[in-house]
Amino acid sequence: MNFLIISIDTLRADRLGCYGCERPTSPAIDRLAASGALCEQFLCPAIPTHPSYTTFYTGQHPISHGIVAHGGSAALAAETPVLPELLVKAGYATCAVDNLARSKPWFSRGYEFYIDPSVRRSHSLMVTAEEINRRAIPWLRSHAHEPFFLFLHYWDPHTPYLPPERYRTLFYEGDPCDPRNRSLEPLWDTPLGQVWRDTWFRWLGGQVTDAAYVAGLYDGAIRYLDDEIDHLLQALDETGAADDTLVLLFGDHGESLTEHGIYFDHHGLYDCTLRVPLIARWPGRIPPGRRLPHLIQHTDLAPALLDAAGLPIPEVMEGRSLLPLLIGASSEGPHARLIAEECTWQAKWGLREGGHKFILARQPDLYGSPARELYDLSADPGETRNLAPERPDLAREMEAALEGWIADRLKASGRTIDPLVEQGITLGRRYYEAKYGKSDLTP
Repeated sequence: MNFLIISIDTLRADRLGCYGCERPTSPAIDRLAASGALCEQFLCPAIPTHPSYTTFYTGQHPISHGIVAHGGSAALAAETPVLPELLVKAGYATCAVDNLARSKPWFSRGYEFYIDPSVRRSHSLMVTAEEINRRAIPWLRSHAHEPFFLFLHYWDPHTPYLPPERYRTLFYEGDPCDPRNRSLEPLWDTPLGQVWRDTWFRWLGGQVTDAAYVAGLYDGAIRYLDDEIDHLLQALDETGAADDTLVLLFGDHGESLTEHGIYFDHHGLYDCTLRVPLIARWPGRIPPGRRLPHLIQHTDLAPALLDAAGLPIPEVMEGRSLLPLLIGASSEGPHARLIAEECTWQAKWGLREGGHKFILARQPDLYGSPARELYDLSADPGETRNLAPERPDLAREMEAALEGWIADRLKASGRTIDPLVEQGITLGRRYYEAKYGKSDLTP
């Protein structure tokens, strides 16, 4: 059998048709979902990119593998097994079209072929889906006759949202530079506001004032990517290997498009940044049209892929194989609760259990958010009403469960200090030092 892994940076689930978006952003991805299984509550364990993808490769939570922030100083231990190494040892041809190893070397471990499409670029985030496919499809055609593991990392929904011109107004009507529109004014006082105004917004031409236009660019980038994914899947069909290939599509984290005062970035442990797509197709094994409501996380992906390949799952992997759930052999979900963290722009832990989410800050954030947040997701899916003051008993119960989980993981990993505290935020620190003369907002 083969594996085609379609990983998409910065793609929130609710901007896809198969996850309820009314805009036609994703016809090809929707068809992929209809032909396989879709996971409705797939939540990333960390934001942003480095910790999330490290969890995908290791099957471990960030507190265990140690990579809790993007661009941090921590490194993955050499003895930690990663998925491509296990597959290449089992005889798979392994290839990644990706650029993460440019910043962290462990992202290339286990790959016979590691193709960096950004090697000639100064800005790695500007790589387009077309450039990814230009390298991936020839490799796919030349290795379709042998067991393969092909990992693709698409960046198009990441800022700056700059799809080809024909996609930029696909989901927007109006004047993006209307001086009467003040919807972007709150952005200029945020960490990224001045950066965006001096770079990305200038590239767009004129003085953009409408936040809806920028959100339309995000959706246009998704539609452009979707068209390229359609080309990729057609190429897989043409090789004759599609029926023996497990196609897995997932996001590393989502994006805030003004929600909670966070403009066009991925921080804040809210569902717009935590809930991402997970779709799996394996003809003859995964029944088409399955929708799974269970809580699932990136820790579960490597165990599932090893299980599908008939390979043993290392004991150090903390996730559970999704394969029985995907193929319909089990109805039991892998988790009753999920933990998430962020340590890049702000330092926070989150616990999702049942229909509630609890968020705990390790230090004050830039937005003046409460140190403790509690949301009823069934009644308030937008997470706009903090129930922590109204339901102190539930808040204390969830906080105790969260702190207990953290303490257990620290003990198991031989650590004594919460890594969010020990390592400190990365990207946010630079902003705080420039604006306030100190590394965080702690009084």
